[in-house]
Amino acid sequence: MSAIRNTSKGKLYSRLLLTITLCVAVTLLVSSFFYYVAFVQIDLKKAYQSDVSNLTQTSKEVISMTESAQSVSFQIYRTFTISKLMFYTEPSIYDVTAAMNDLGNYLNSMPFIESIYVYNSDSDLFYVASRQGQGGTILKKDLADAEVLDILDNFQQYKPFTPIPRTYTTKLITGEHLTKAYTYLGYDAIGKTQKINSAVIINISSAWINRDIGLSENKAGKSYILDNQNQLLSGDTLEARELSSRDKSLIAKHISGRNTGYLVDDFDGSKSLISFTSPDSLEWQYVRVTPYNKATAPVTSIRNTTLIIAGSIMIAGLFISWLLSQLLYKPIHLIVDKMNMLESEKRNSSYTLRQNTLRDLIQGTKVLNTSAQAQKLVQGGILFDFTAPYRVVLIKIDRFAELKETRGSDLNVYKFAIMNIGSEIGHTHYRVEAVDIEEDSVVLLLGRLDTADHPDDAELRDMLQQIQQSTMDFLKLGLSMAYSAISEQPDQLASMYKIVREASLHRLFYGYGCIIDAPSIMSFKSREYVFPVDKERKLSDALMTSKTDEAKRLFAEIVEETARYPIHVVQLAISHLTMSVNSIRFTIQKNNNLDPESGLGAQIPAPDRFETIDDLKEVFFNLFEDIQAKLAVKRTTKQSELVRKVNQLIEKEYANPNFSLNWIADEMDMSSIYLSRIYKQQTMSAIVDVINNVRLERAKEYLENTDQSVIDIALKCGYTSSSYFHRMFKKNFGVTPADYRKLKVQ
Repeated sequence: MSAIRNTSKGKLYSRLLLTITLCVAVTLLVSSFFYYVAFVQIDLKKAYQSDVSNLTQTSKEVISMTESAQSVSFQIYRTFTISKLMFYTEPSIYDVTAAMNDLGNYLNSMPFIESIYVYNSDSDLFYVASRQGQGGTILKKDLADAEVLDILDNFQQYKPFTPIPRTYTTKLITGEHLTKAYTYLGYDAIGKTQKINSAVIINISSAWINRDIGLSENKAGKSYILDNQNQLLSGDTLEARELSSRDKSLIAKHISGRNTGYLVDDFDGSKSLISFTSPDSLEWQYVRVTPYNKATAPVTSIRNTTLIIAGSIMIAGLFISWLLSQLLYKPIHLIVDKMNMLESEKRNSSYTLRQNTLRDLIQGTKVLNTSAQAQKLVQGGILFDFTAPYRVVLIKIDRFAELKETRGSDLNVYKFAIMNIGSEIGHTHYRVEAVDIEEDSVVLLLGRLDTADHPDDAELRDMLQQIQQSTMDFLKLGLSMAYSAISEQPDQLASMYKIVREASLHRLFYGYGCIIDAPSIMSFKSREYVFPVDKERKLSDALMTSKTDEAKRLFAEIVEETARYPIHVVQLAISHLTMSVNSIRFTIQKNNNLDPESGLGAQIPAPDRFETIDDLKEVFFNLFEDIQAKLAVKRTTKQSELVRKVNQLIEKEYANPNFSLNWIADEMDMSSIYLSRIYKQQTMSAIVDVINNVRLERAKEYLENTDQSVIDIALKCGYTSSSYFHRMFKKNFGVTPADYRKLKVQ
């Protein structure tokens, strides 16, 4: 506990520094948030002021230009030569020339004027002075600027000398050209037909008026004109923009007719800063739309920088906190580590002492039979009550040899984990002490928590199955178990352990994962066992005659018959069988001249090395099959040698009249029946047939290569009867010997 307290104190400085660092970072972030909101408003207001200043200047330019256009119109009306064009139906050529010169002078003296139209409705003529495109006297129907005709026809919609933003077509030599201009319409009187008698139309280039409309500091924005017709015109092209219903509603509700101001809202589908001017004397408003992220880009950059600074402060603070805490409390850490080490050594020593004491009691090295000894156990930390009902459970690890070979370095860890699992699950119903008893075994001492007299076998088996399942789930290990009867005598502990230890060896028959009731196994001690000598003899005969399946069956029967006897009987029976099998295989090796290095002399493990009956059978059955395989190879080699010797005798003695199967058998000191059977198995031909074929082939050679008579040839080939020779020759070759000779001679 003192070590834990010191450790907590050792972390105090680190926590203080960490808290301060977090407070600084959080304060910086919170204040930065409020600054960000305020700066955004300032930035928006600054952008708005810049936009409104620019837009207001444009408005002033338009109004100023309107006054100029009005003044020019009045001057044109008062110019005598030009007035003749408006009021005379057919002015003379001199008047026209003089008037056009005056119009040209007006055009040249005012560079912002794009063109001047003088219209006479009586003659349907336009007198045009233009910087580019059509000029001179033009019939109404030939005028390229068709839009001005619509303006004249609908003049009621326009106030006199109010600019009309528009784009019209000008015909040039190189093709048509779009001209963007503000058109000013001046007319004198209206006739009874509600048509203009005469008019002066001045087109002023939009570039002169709008030259300041795009000079806002925020280049990402776009400027518009909201004219007295409630059209939103582009500041660049003077073309009316198609608006969505939402954008129309936004302009009507928040901009149209409103005093100078700004708002942040969605326009054309994106969040934007919208700045606008109050309606001017022309009832026009100027609007500038800037994407919100562009308008607030400087502030956003400041925000991101602030976040980076706050994060850097936090990271640096954490590192400094850790570093300073390590440096300031290094001596304390050394003391704490030393105390922890001492406490760990104390715990380990206590655990080792408890394990050694319990192991001595279980194995009988020490006997617990006095109250003083019991008190000493309590002082050593062993609180298990051996005077109350208790059991002994022996747990054995299945496939221990494989585990030791593959994970031997972790063996102690696995056994400790099994002891923990057994203790955790067993504590539900029992007082539990777990003891590491042998290399592959763990003992659980289970003391009942209740004092009821009812049996707990079912409850115990259920608990043991839970231990098996948990061990398989977490450790991937199988366990076999044996449990004792209940006892209340401390001095019976060692004998109970011996009983469960002997009972656990019956895993040989019960198999992996078994749970064995030790008292039931002890009932086998009263049985007498007689080794089945007759089956042993049959086993020997089966092995000697290569009847492997029969040998396996007999071996399995002998071993399985010992399942209901004490384990020492089982081990003696297996030892006896091991000696018998070893004797048989040495005999086979000797009788068949097998190489000592053939493998038949391999050592059979001791009986207690087998965990299950299947392991035992596997070793012996593999040995039986190995014996059969070695004998088969040897037998095949001997039979091949036998066939070779028979063939040599046939080649050598075929001319002998007494040469026959019996002659060969006598010569080789073998049974003629056995010799004939082996030869037939190896060559698929009978010895008699082979002898006859060799004799007939030699006869063919004599018939082809000599002039000897048929009778002489028959005698030379081993036939004592010439008629029998004729019959056999014709049977095999389809012709008589004489005919065969004639065919070959031809």
